[in-house]
Amino acid sequence: MLSALSKLFKRVLSVTLGVNGMPGMFFEDFEEGMVLESPGRTITVVDIVNFAGVSGDFNPIHMDEEYARKTLFGRRIAHGVLTLAVMTGLWDSMGFLRGTVIAFYGIDKLRFTKPVYPGDTVKVRITVVEKKEKEKGGVVTLRNEVLNQNGEVVLVCDAKLLMKKKS
Repeated sequence: MLSALSKLFKRVLSVTLGVNGMPGMFFEDFEEGMVLESPGRTITVVDIVNFAGVSGDFNPIHMDEEYARKTLFGRRIAHGVLTLAVMTGLWDSMGFLRGTVIAFYGIDKLRFTKPVYPGDTVKVRITVVEKKEKEKGGVVTLRNEVLNQNGEVVLVCDAKLLMKKKS
């Protein structure tokens, strides 16, 4: 019985805090220059096919291996926006936004700098670059660098999040 309760507690805790055990951060918890890094996530062909189904983007560069071999990339690549979506999923897995983010305010300076291939493992390095007080919270600007398994930046952007304040 105790073992089952322990497993349930760990599962609830990981959902609440994220895989890194980090609780949600409030506006005041962020400091300019602070760096956070996510765990890795491997992009699969299944991810690409599922994303095509959700987005409706069935471009052969993503879906047709034979077609993709004849392109600049030499093989199938993941959708850039899939990589962006995975980036936001990695934020969630870290737990720092759990219960404290009010809204995704926007993205500036988004660039897809290198292709992401099936089998690549990506992670996100986040640097807090700006904080602005608002009446009902504060906007935190996070510079995101999505890195592949070789440490190469494949996506970069500045994301603005409206965060709760402690008071």
